[in-house]
Amino acid sequence: MLKVGLTGNIGSGKTTIAKVFELLGVPVFYADDEAKKVMVTDDVLIAGIKQAFGNEAYRGDGSLNRKYISNIVFNNKAELDKLNALVHPAVFRAFEQFDGLHQAAPYVIREAAILFESGSYKMCDRAIMITAPLETRINRVMLRDKLSRADVESREARQMPQDEKVKLANDVIINDGKQLVIPQILRLHELYLSLSRN
Repeated sequence: MLKVGLTGNIGSGKTTIAKVFELLGVPVFYADDEAKKVMVTDDVLIAGIKQAFGNEAYRGDGSLNRKYISNIVFNNKAELDKLNALVHPAVFRAFEQFDGLHQAAPYVIREAAILFESGSYKMCDRAIMITAPLETRINRVMLRDKLSRADVESREARQMPQDEKVKLANDVIINDGKQLVIPQILRLHELYLSLSRN
């Protein structure tokens, strides 16, 4: 079974493109959703978060105290790195379980915002980078999340630059609003099916 990573910077449309692969019958693992899930289900991770950030990290009902955690990591890179160092291994474990459940599939997709930053692209056989011009991406996110331009730019600034990710990727989908995306997806789908057979 082929493992394909899929990523793109903020506003690139990676989730939408992942959904198209799902429509083609490809199992898709959404790393960001899974990260939220393992923070309340993975006992090893929960213990690690409590040890690193205190018992206040969780409420009495076992739910994550997001506001408390956000206040700690929001503008503190060292604390954010500490949190990520705890969460990433739990997400990797979840990905391994996901793979186990989909052994019959020719290939699976791992959709992750920080595929390259977290090093998880090394667990994949191929990596897709979705690109779009910065201005297009900023406008999409402002519209979608009702954020100010400054907020979007600050989020973009915290991500690895798009052109650096393109160099690390095996495949690129251009989602600039001008080129048709579906033919690009179908071409890659055929490629991955053929690679999975060989």
